[in-house]
Amino acid sequence: MEEISLQHLLEALADPVRRQVVSQPARAGEDLSCGTFDAPVSRSTLTHHFNVLREAGVIRQYYVGTAKMNTLRADEMEERFPGLLSALVTASTLEAGPPHPRAHNSMPINIRQPSRGHRRGPPGRPDEGRPGRMAPTRC
Repeated sequence: MEEISLQHLLEALADPVRRQVVSQPARAGEDLSCGTFDAPVSRSTLTHHFNVLREAGVIRQYYVGTAKMNTLRADEMEERFPGLLSALVTASTLEAGPPHPRAHNSMPINIRQPSRGHRRGPPGRPDEGRPGRMAPTRC
């Protein structure tokens, strides 16, 4: 985390979608898979946002089977930039405002919904090089 500059970190967190992405696992208090994030962008755009956050040192990604998990580097951020993450999550929550009265808050929106007319198989895609193995999903 020492190699990450404050400038690089603040540039990564300047985008409202990335702030929303960072706030979700912070509020959940646990690591989240890519498919559980509620974001107003397409999957490919969300993948870009995850890449920016990872390069800035905000998140770490790892696999559990074929699910790509996202964890905040909260302890490292707190050590390097004390109070920044908690201030960001608080500000992001206030910025989002109260939930819409018709919103279903019990379940996050699954961004991995299939497009119309396409059947969806198990997560990932078949790895042509190795029968029976699945390639990791994008995130």
